[in-house]
Amino acid sequence: MCGIVGYVGTRDATEVVINGLQRLEYRGYDSAGIAIYDPTIGLQLRRSVGKLHNLRQRLVAEPTRGHIGIGHTRWATHGGVTEINAHPHRDASGGIVVIQNGIVENYLSLKGRLIELGYQFESQTDTEVIAKLAGHYYHQYRDLVTAVRQTLQELRGGNAIVAFCIHEPDTLVAARLGNAGGVVIGLGDNEQFIASDIPAILDYTRNLIFLEDRDVAVVRRHEVTITHLDGTPVERTIHAIPWDPVAAAKGDYRHFMQKEIDEQPRALMDVLRGRIDQEHGRITLTDIRLSDADLRRVRRIYAVACGTAWHAGLVAKFLIEQLARVRVEVDYASEFRYRNPVLQSDDERDALLLAITQSGETVDTLAAMEEARNQGVPSVAIVNAIGSQAARLADGGPIYLHAGPEIGVASTKAFTSMLVAAYLFALRLAQARGTLTPAQIREHIQALIELPGKAAQTIEQTTPLCITLAERYHKANNALFLGRQINYPIALEGALKLKEISYIHAEGYPAGEMKHGPIALIDEQMPVICITPRDHIYEKMVSNIEQVRARHGQVIAIGHLGDELLAEKAHHLIGVPATLPLLQPVLNVIPLQIFAYHVAVLRGCDADQPRNLAKSVTVE
Repeated sequence: MCGIVGYVGTRDATEVVINGLQRLEYRGYDSAGIAIYDPTIGLQLRRSVGKLHNLRQRLVAEPTRGHIGIGHTRWATHGGVTEINAHPHRDASGGIVVIQNGIVENYLSLKGRLIELGYQFESQTDTEVIAKLAGHYYHQYRDLVTAVRQTLQELRGGNAIVAFCIHEPDTLVAARLGNAGGVVIGLGDNEQFIASDIPAILDYTRNLIFLEDRDVAVVRRHEVTITHLDGTPVERTIHAIPWDPVAAAKGDYRHFMQKEIDEQPRALMDVLRGRIDQEHGRITLTDIRLSDADLRRVRRIYAVACGTAWHAGLVAKFLIEQLARVRVEVDYASEFRYRNPVLQSDDERDALLLAITQSGETVDTLAAMEEARNQGVPSVAIVNAIGSQAARLADGGPIYLHAGPEIGVASTKAFTSMLVAAYLFALRLAQARGTLTPAQIREHIQALIELPGKAAQTIEQTTPLCITLAERYHKANNALFLGRQINYPIALEGALKLKEISYIHAEGYPAGEMKHGPIALIDEQMPVICITPRDHIYEKMVSNIEQVRARHGQVIAIGHLGDELLAEKAHHLIGVPATLPLLQPVLNVIPLQIFAYHVAVLRGCDADQPRNLAKSVTVE
């Protein structure tokens, strides 16, 4: 959510920090700030409200200079969107600066205690409590690491923190508590980097360390040492990240979202690489640590996710139940963690949790994984971010999407990659359980191999019509998306895409439920998007279309190329290539993404950074 960048070395720290923050703009924010230190100048603090270019302008007028510094992009939780609430925050002496991603759940009691001790507060943020408390302990111990460690022991909640002190001008201290968001340490030559996400520092290093819960890192120019919160030394793996920094640039595209829609054929190909054996009709998921015997024991799966990933979980339910014949329940992770779920009985160790998350840092999904672990239930994570917390918590192993950085807040390539990853997992389960023969799996593999090409065809052939439809309907106030069975989640996803980036009210509904409420809303002003592939319920969807038309709704149908009957029934037909029914959602969702994107552009909305939204929700 909030962006964090830190640097110590020989470069201009201002440039490194600002460039890093710019690469984290996709995370969503409402203010930004930077703190740089130079022994001859002192501490230089600059903050501003709004987008990062406002901070850049401030730095032009009031330049900063130094070789150590931290920066932050904030999405307001405690306290309004003001310059005084923007990070970094300082202690009472002004010598310690702190940035934070997360929420201090007990900040009111801590603040009350500090006020009783005579401390005064400038902002309404919980982060200033961290700064003041760190300063309080620094006054006692005269050691920044000790002061930070003492402070962390008093915090409740999930927090990612970076601090430095002018009295120790070669040291940054970074820490992670709980699941507030990632903390990445980038290792350089005579320089070190800190960030909340990988893209911020890929221009400078590919060798990264990911902090775990209750890790404290002391970062100096020549070394990085990591301990547990209690001071016990700990070793963390150095990950070599293959992402090319150029991949995070828009290139010739107007928005990252548009670029990421077009990247889907490549992303779908990457999620398949090394995982399909067409010759032998086998699926290989090398990161999964569950044996065939383990998978055969599974009788129930709990799929947990948030937002777009939850829609992927709904699709996964159809895939797993039909291919592997295992019962699947799908939960919003934010609901799952609070309903005290009964996952399995003592004598039936047959449950599995499937977590789906692009970032691997979504706090509710991580909490669901922790709950599963507490009940002795293994988890598998479908996740994009390499080395993320979800990937590490997944004791059954991760299934990486390998989709590369997704910068746009509205997920596109990660969503379709999730569907394919879920398909692979369903096939892997079916393989272990014997519900599909190698010959049958080979047919599915063939369809998967053809999918990237069909996705490219879908993008090329549907984009012109989607632009035309966007021009016609971008002034609509409401929209209805209808689908059945495995395409009902795609109706939900299409509605979510339209509402989150264009701010048009949109609802997704199972088409069979149309008569139980939504039909009352239909009139000649409402576009109704009907997902109607030629499957076993095709006639039912056609009947729903006729009901919409009888009430003068404007029907936009997503169906197979060349479907003359559907073209006759609908006002507009967006034709997509046919594939296996269980794979069809991957292609059906693409024109919905394209349509939503162009509607947003025509309405003057920022498709990459919708208001009030963030890419990764790392606090409640």
